[in-house]
Amino acid sequence: MRSEVLIWGAGAIGGILGAYWARAGHPVKMVDIEPEHVEACRTEGLRVEGPVEEFTQVVPCFTPDELTGTYGQIVLAVKAQATEKAVHALLPHLAQDGYILSAQNGLNERTIAELAGPERTLGAFVNYGADWIGPGRILFGNRGAVVVGEIDGPIRSRTKEMHRLLQVFEPDSVLTDDIWAYLWGKLGYGAMLFATALTPDSMTTNFADPARGPALIGLAREVMQTAVAEGVDPKPFNGFEPSAFLPGASEAAALKSIADLAEFNSKTAKTHTGIYRDLAVRKRNTEVDPQVGNVAEIAASHGIETPLLRRLVELIHDIEEGRCEMSADTFHKLTKVIR
Repeated sequence: MRSEVLIWGAGAIGGILGAYWARAGHPVKMVDIEPEHVEACRTEGLRVEGPVEEFTQVVPCFTPDELTGTYGQIVLAVKAQATEKAVHALLPHLAQDGYILSAQNGLNERTIAELAGPERTLGAFVNYGADWIGPGRILFGNRGAVVVGEIDGPIRSRTKEMHRLLQVFEPDSVLTDDIWAYLWGKLGYGAMLFATALTPDSMTTNFADPARGPALIGLAREVMQTAVAEGVDPKPFNGFEPSAFLPGASEAAALKSIADLAEFNSKTAKTHTGIYRDLAVRKRNTEVDPQVGNVAEIAASHGIETPLLRRLVELIHDIEEGRCEMSADTFHKLTKVIR
């Protein structure tokens, strides 16, 4: 029998996975803290919308207080800042020989490993475009890279099993023995995405604006310098070329990667980041501290200064707390840091 998978967090990332797995007949359950979303998923079904594919799939879904049983495979797909609380809540449902797969943005595998044990932690990198747009509705804007690997490197039978499961959703999913290379690559790209959320403009508009290029490039360089200090060799994906932002790389290489990112994001129905939606639509705090702020702290431990990353964290908090608006002027408060 195929083992049942539990997805903790049925939003943009987890909901897409759950809908695809359930449609393929794989036993899966989802957990979410939004009662209306839970009810919609388990009754009328989860509606996947957008240009990639459209379908509705009923998926067994529960609020945390309703869930019973233990599971050998738990996919954690909550916002980074909710990781610690979610892990504490799900641990009673994790089988002794089971594992938690982090399908999140950031370095949440570190937190999971501290709480659940490194031997019960798997890493994943996801870059497909999706948005939670309402109870029982998720926009699937574009396909993107999906990678899975063990946090200590060596590929095991369970890693291969999860890879096969991810291929149900993304046939081009990658099985790697260096998941940190992809996670740090996403952090570099992610820092730039946070910067795009300083404005109401689309991701493509931000990447295509020459005046915004220096700040975007500077952010990626600070992250990549930190990755090198951590002993990581970041891997490329979907237009983001980490080597273009490593120490010693040419300006031309960085500009080409920025142009490639503008091209990649011009082909998605997800025109703005989830960060933008958190700020402008859902009016809630973003993942800026556990992503951008965390990189700045790691950099400091290596004696690396990150003025752009730290200013970006401040500006996102300014928007969250109503001290400034999303605008090009707000973005260029970043640009002033490098002048």
